[in-house]
Amino acid sequence: MIDVNNFESMKIGLASSEKIRSWSYGEVKKPETINYRTLKPEKDGLFCERIFGPTKDWECSCGKLKRIRYKGRVCDRCGVEVTRAKVRRERMGHIELASPVTHIWYFKGIPSRMGLLLDMSPRLLEEVIYFASYIVTDPGDTPLEYKSLMSEAEYRQNVREYGTRFKAKIGAEAMRDLLEKVDVEKEVKELREFLKTATGQRRTRAIRRLDILDAFLESGNRPEWMVLDALPVIPPDLRPMVQLDGGRFATSDLNDLYRRVINRNNRLKRLLDIGAPSIIVQNEKRMLQEAVDALVDNGRRGRPVTGPGNRPLKSLSHMLKGKQGRFRQNLLGKRVDYSGRSVIVVGPSLKMYQCGLPKEMAIELFKPFVMKELVERELASNVKSAKRMVETQDDAIWPVIEEVIQEHPVLLNRAPTLHRLGIQAFEPTLVDGKAIRLHPLVCEAYNADFDGDQMAVHVPLSQEAQAEARLLMLASQNILNPKDGKPVVTPSQDMVLGNYYLTLEEPGITGEGMMVSSVSEAETAYLNGYVHLHTRVAIPAAALVGKPFTEWQQNRLMVTTIGKLLFNDIMPVEFPYLNEPTDNNLINGTPDKYFLEPGTDVKEAIAEMDMVPPFKKKHLGNIIAKVFKDFQITRTSMMLDDMKDLGYKYSTRAGITVGVADVVKLDSKDEIIEKGHERVDNIMKQYRRGLITEDERYESVIRTWEKARDDIQDELAVSLPRLNPIFMMSDSGARGNISNFTQLAGMRGNMAAPSGKIIELPITSNFREGLSVLEMFISTHGARKGMTDTALKTADSGYLTRRLVDVAQDVIVREDDCGTDQGLEVSAILDGNSVIESLAERITGRYAHKTVTHPETGEVLVEANTLISEDDAMKVEEAGVEVVTIRSAFTCHTAHGVCRMCYGRNLATGAEVEVGEAVGTIAAQSIGEPGTQLTMRTFHTGGVAGGGDITQGLPRIQEIFEARNPKGLATITEVAGVVEEIEENDDRSKDITVRGITDTRTYNIPYTSRIIVQVGDNVERGQQLTEGSIDPKELLAVTDVVTVEKYLLREVQAVYRGQGVEIGDKHIEVMVRQMLRKVRVMDPASTNILPGALLDIDDFRKANEEAILAGEVPATARPVLLGITKAALETKSFISAASFQETTRVLTDAAIRGKRDTLLGLKENVTIGKLIPAGTGMKRYRNVESNLEHVMDEIEVPVLEAEEEPNA
Repeated sequence: MIDVNNFESMKIGLASSEKIRSWSYGEVKKPETINYRTLKPEKDGLFCERIFGPTKDWECSCGKLKRIRYKGRVCDRCGVEVTRAKVRRERMGHIELASPVTHIWYFKGIPSRMGLLLDMSPRLLEEVIYFASYIVTDPGDTPLEYKSLMSEAEYRQNVREYGTRFKAKIGAEAMRDLLEKVDVEKEVKELREFLKTATGQRRTRAIRRLDILDAFLESGNRPEWMVLDALPVIPPDLRPMVQLDGGRFATSDLNDLYRRVINRNNRLKRLLDIGAPSIIVQNEKRMLQEAVDALVDNGRRGRPVTGPGNRPLKSLSHMLKGKQGRFRQNLLGKRVDYSGRSVIVVGPSLKMYQCGLPKEMAIELFKPFVMKELVERELASNVKSAKRMVETQDDAIWPVIEEVIQEHPVLLNRAPTLHRLGIQAFEPTLVDGKAIRLHPLVCEAYNADFDGDQMAVHVPLSQEAQAEARLLMLASQNILNPKDGKPVVTPSQDMVLGNYYLTLEEPGITGEGMMVSSVSEAETAYLNGYVHLHTRVAIPAAALVGKPFTEWQQNRLMVTTIGKLLFNDIMPVEFPYLNEPTDNNLINGTPDKYFLEPGTDVKEAIAEMDMVPPFKKKHLGNIIAKVFKDFQITRTSMMLDDMKDLGYKYSTRAGITVGVADVVKLDSKDEIIEKGHERVDNIMKQYRRGLITEDERYESVIRTWEKARDDIQDELAVSLPRLNPIFMMSDSGARGNISNFTQLAGMRGNMAAPSGKIIELPITSNFREGLSVLEMFISTHGARKGMTDTALKTADSGYLTRRLVDVAQDVIVREDDCGTDQGLEVSAILDGNSVIESLAERITGRYAHKTVTHPETGEVLVEANTLISEDDAMKVEEAGVEVVTIRSAFTCHTAHGVCRMCYGRNLATGAEVEVGEAVGTIAAQSIGEPGTQLTMRTFHTGGVAGGGDITQGLPRIQEIFEARNPKGLATITEVAGVVEEIEENDDRSKDITVRGITDTRTYNIPYTSRIIVQVGDNVERGQQLTEGSIDPKELLAVTDVVTVEKYLLREVQAVYRGQGVEIGDKHIEVMVRQMLRKVRVMDPASTNILPGALLDIDDFRKANEEAILAGEVPATARPVLLGITKAALETKSFISAASFQETTRVLTDAAIRGKRDTLLGLKENVTIGKLIPAGTGMKRYRNVESNLEHVMDEIEVPVLEAEEEPNA
């Protein structure tokens, strides 16, 4: 077998008949499979042991030679070689065809490769191949034309007339003759000459022909190899036949298809031997051709061959295609050993890096490790008895298993794995029962809950795998979300509620104004009932040792609550004391207003102070981010565990429950609804009098009820007691929000019909009062639509992620610096007046391309080529700088990836990105994972605003990444200049005239579009004249690549930020860059490139560099924007493209071109079973010398001399 880690590249090509025969271990002559009496393979049949190898290890067919000592001997009785049975997975056979047969991929694919090669239409080819027409292969001296077709009758007529002076053939033989006669080199030369003058359709056809001919010339494939003389038979274990319980056999469809080929081939041989009439022979040849077609690609031509129950049989092509095909089912994803799955339950007592593993599962997963340990400790005499001990769960195994699982991390995975946080490593602890215990803080990353979710466990086996799991994948290491660099482990639900309750303040309760000398004294006072958690007390600032108080604060008393003292106790010692939920307190320390002079009347001073709001969910998130920034990962995960414990403890102590009495009735509700009814009556009167239109009436009614609901909501928010359990739940961010509360205690409001149109009859009841029957039915619409939308959205979002991953999977950080001289100018992204993304957010964690200076003082804020930190970014923004030039993936010159400087900081770790990071995959996951949170709806303006339909949410993201023509297309100007006039036409459309310096253009704007420019405005090329979305392809035609890249980036951000999802710019940059990697060659000049060819930018640059060095004229090309599906299929790697979509087309094309896959991306390496070339799998990390002696020689080690001998 081939060593998978020992080859650099993989080449695909056409196989000649000689090649097919050289692969074969023998000819399959009979259609038989196995003998149903002896269950042994039939000789010379499809499962023959002589050809494919023995069915049992080291044993021949007849049983004469048994055991390994006969290894390699061929039995003289049955002719079977004694070897391992697994050779039946790799040995091929062949069928000698009695008549040549064309390969359906090359004849039937689009475009037909044979058709282009012979310059004939596929329809004519079909007539010849399937024995309907003869074709002239040599006209001789007759008036017949070369390659002209004739029917059977015409052929007979011509034979009578011209005898043997011409040659005409039929079927695949004719094809082979014609293909053999093609002089590829001569044709290429002629076509290149022809192209210099050709135009129109003929030029296009010539370019397509030249492309194919060139492919044959370059690859060394011969055209006649597209016609088969011998048919390979794949190894029998890849098309197995198994006996079922009832004695019947189940077999792979391929066996049936092979049987049909062999039967027809044998019949044809017999007919030829007995000299049957040509009409019978031709019919048999046609049937053979059809049988081979069905075997290669069933259903490609005509009706598919069906098996029992009219089910189409699965041919060789079907074995490769689709989700169940060879690529996606067995090569890109495999089922693995050492894995298990179970339901998850919450493990509140676990540490961040732990998970609870059921004992039964641990025994099975760590079985070999436990057995080894049992034997080593001499608890078992041999492996067999160790195995028995494990299987009977002997008491002696428990201490061993405890020890084995220590320091041996396991991986937990929850499907769907939408981003890298869907698989994390934990240290297992043994638990009773059958459920896996999961730490509550990692639920958010997994998007897991405990309502019956299941998770899979995998055991990393090798030392390297364990080390990587521990260092890179441990849950306590994965605190930040790769998509935006914000903490993904934020407390939720009970934890939030507990910390909220802990940091509440109440006026005038037990012990207010008490002095405490330390945190422990405060805790004692609380436990003994002298104070409440919410009591405001004073403590000397000096008692809180290590806190960063100012000198002025150190000598004073600080006012805080018992709860806040406990809350601050879990923070790192040097962390600011948090007394109020503000950024000021977090960044600059405790504000001075909470400090009292010694000797002040504490009680009085406290009574005059305002109440401070408690800490809510978002504040806890900010605290975690700050702790992470200042104290690194280990301290953060310890603090997170403490915060979790504190939250659970005090939400339990708080005893917060919800009863029906907590839903407070609003007195003013009836009055507000009464006013609403009056207003609607007035609107109806105006409508009946004809003062307003139907549309205006509808809009006004909807607005009236929306206002009524908002008024009720506002009143509720004001009237709710601060300590109401439901209010506390929503205010803290633990669960629900004020609008849920409005539905409980106020009114439900307007509902949408299935069409998305709002029903004008509102639901004035709330859940506390109960709904009427009609109201109940109206509200079921929304609930059902919500469920269906979610189901559809999940599938759509998953498919989007798959396409994104496929297009960017080979983008890896390849080098430290690409040395580009270009940068990307960035400024805040605005939508009207609202800031979508601020400048500081956009430049944090990026390298500056040019030095950034203060616009007024000229002081250098950031040097060129340095990393911009959060503080630098804030300085730049505060200085009033509006545009900063940064290094960006858009302008990176690294081939097959990006460089560290252009990428900047790795958002997942908060540190600089390392060479080998698979940033393409991370980018794809970061964009795809929030896809499920986006809405599905296409927003319809109802014709009022005039913008037409504007796509939003997930459909808009797909529209952008697939580079489709957007809905609600905006008109853009192709010239820069001034808007000269806007005039209205008779059909209510308008004409906008833009006068440029050299050119004047007029644009006709339909009546429905809204114009956003005025006469006298200055416009740039590519600027919008009307509202709507720009077509990026159109924008690329009138501007440059950078403008299009910036536009796409801005549009994607607008969709995500509009839905409250933050994604780092760099992820979108990586994706968009992949869409603009190709150029279309306009004029090849003196290079060898074909005109109109689609080339990778790097290949194009290389070809031009060679031309310039040779003193020739370089080619010209224009950039092309490809959608992600197209871009993924146009990748250089045929393995990656074939495993994505359109498998047969990709492989057909790759074989003709003799493509070589250099295995640069991740997918192609996974497919062939190599380590991926990212992370530690990169060459630069794999080829590390294991002996360190020469390194040690170079390092100067300082010698420490002891002054005196220490006592032993």
